[in-house]
Amino acid sequence: MMDEDILKDSWMPDEPVSKTIRNKIKAANGRFWAGDNVSKYLEEGDKQKLIEELTPKFESVLDSLLIDRENDPNSNDTGRRLAKMYINELMAGRYNPMPNATAFPQEMSDAYTGILTVRSELKSVCSHHHQPVSGIAYIGILAAEKLIGLSKYTRIAQWCARRGTLQEELCNNIAREIMKATGSNDVGVYIQATHGCCENRGIMAHSSLTQTTVLKGAFKDDKGTKQEFFDNIKLQQEFAPR
Repeated sequence: MMDEDILKDSWMPDEPVSKTIRNKIKAANGRFWAGDNVSKYLEEGDKQKLIEELTPKFESVLDSLLIDRENDPNSNDTGRRLAKMYINELMAGRYNPMPNATAFPQEMSDAYTGILTVRSELKSVCSHHHQPVSGIAYIGILAAEKLIGLSKYTRIAQWCARRGTLQEELCNNIAREIMKATGSNDVGVYIQATHGCCENRGIMAHSSLTQTTVLKGAFKDDKGTKQEFFDNIKLQQEFAPR
């Protein structure tokens, strides 16, 4: 029997685990909005318990949508699949701690002083309708005394994105977390993305594209730095894989 099956059979909570976690957050005067990370309030095994709690609730939604879960072979286990998808994938950035971004000291006598620009693919969820958001983030930084590996910029950006959010918030969150990880005050983030809430409902605008920019430090105050950042973005857009 799988570990999660054992847990499913043996876990008989006095109250829903989500209520226990919410009470912890409230007691700490914390916040649990759709875009907030709540991992520090979770104990080992809580994510699996949340999946077990969510599964019958998603099944109830399917029942109310008049979907025959018992006889439709494609819907038999959809409630559990949805629960696992939300906790482990779509909103994993809420329940997992920030990726480890080991920082390395930069040899200041021979330090790199130019702009580093990193391109990162993003997948997120609109917190209004839980529709997919798909796009690209361009992260620019003037290195300070600490350097992090190139892949860490993408890991941090994707961690920020994997939750319910708005693109404006996401842009700010990525900039803030990159600044924390690197110690640099000079950071720029540019995101362009398509939104399912525009494409799949409402206006049904299939060609819509949203762009947001956050500029900190020299990226905001120095015209040359700002121009070089946007020139780098144009070059990356020209040579990026189609």
